[in-house]
Amino acid sequence: MTKKVVITSKNVDFLKKVIELSAQPITRCDQCGVCSGSCPMVNEMDITPSQLMRMVQLGQEEVLGSKAMWLCASCYTCTVRCPRGLDVSKVAEALRQITLRKAIDYIDIKKIPKGEIKKLPQIALVGAFRKFTG
Repeated sequence: MTKKVVITSKNVDFLKKVIELSAQPITRCDQCGVCSGSCPMVNEMDITPSQLMRMVQLGQEEVLGSKAMWLCASCYTCTVRCPRGLDVSKVAEALRQITLRKAIDYIDIKKIPKGEIKKLPQIALVGAFRKFTG
């Protein structure tokens, strides 16, 4: 059974916000799936890049709960192969920005054991803090 999508002003506002931040004409995506077929990270994602784009097109803010936007490697394979010239990685970055602007911390720096901090590569810590703290 498919979920019925009701378009509201909230959905439209979300879509407009993502378009503004990404500078991508998201509504031009025709769901061909080339981005998903090209993505080297697709096997790790909970939704495919084309599903991510569709959810944004429909203004479904639930996409912000997906881990796909965090796993996008910004390798631009999707951009190079997209017949519409869309940059899915810019859309993923816009979604990350929307999430980060809510200032919800998913990592509490104080709860990481000091021994672990010394073992982890600095770049991994910096990347995690940039992605998962507000």
